[in-house]
Amino acid sequence: MALTFDDILSSDFLSTVTEFSLTDMLIAMVLAFVLGLFILYIYKKTFTGVMYSSGFGISLVAMSLVTTMIILAIGSNVILSLGMVGALSIVRFRSAVKDPMDIAYLFWAISAGIVLGAGLIPLAIFGSVFIGVVLYIFSAKKPTDKPYILIVDCEDENAEAGVTALLKRTVKKSLLKSKTVTKTGLELTIEVRLPDQESGFVNKISELTGVSNAVLVSYNGEYMT
Repeated sequence: MALTFDDILSSDFLSTVTEFSLTDMLIAMVLAFVLGLFILYIYKKTFTGVMYSSGFGISLVAMSLVTTMIILAIGSNVILSLGMVGALSIVRFRSAVKDPMDIAYLFWAISAGIVLGAGLIPLAIFGSVFIGVVLYIFSAKKPTDKPYILIVDCEDENAEAGVTALLKRTVKKSLLKSKTVTKTGLELTIEVRLPDQESGFVNKISELTGVSNAVLVSYNGEYMT
């Protein structure tokens, strides 16, 4: 006689698969918390943004714990796994991720939770340590020069040429980002890279003939090395 789906639901199979070791669950959740803290530590050490978000850092720890709990639940119950797949398929994240590296940390936290929930503890630990070391090394090799945006208001092209010549003599690198021409003059937006926050050249620019205003602001955008 063929086994039907109703027979599977009425059998003892579903009642037995819901049983799992409390010790295994405790070990997985504790390790998920430890790995979440490790991910948070690496995130703080490699963060290069303008303003650090403590909420995002805590969410990395929570993501590891929640994912581990979900995988443990899915692996212990057939019906729950089917319902969980349907529920997760309609989840949408509305928060905008400003830094592409934040996406990498989110996937890292989720992956660590999945691997721990599946019981692959050595892979979760070794993989997380390896990823953390790689991210730390690449972060440590970033250039020490800080990027800034210089905004200069010039009366004419002669003043623009004077600003360009002065920048070539005083800064390590300069790149014209935009140039606005109006009836009253020119506005230059220039990216400059400065070692040790040296900003004395701005005073020299403001003293040039034909320069009415010079503003230097911190910049955290992407730039070519």
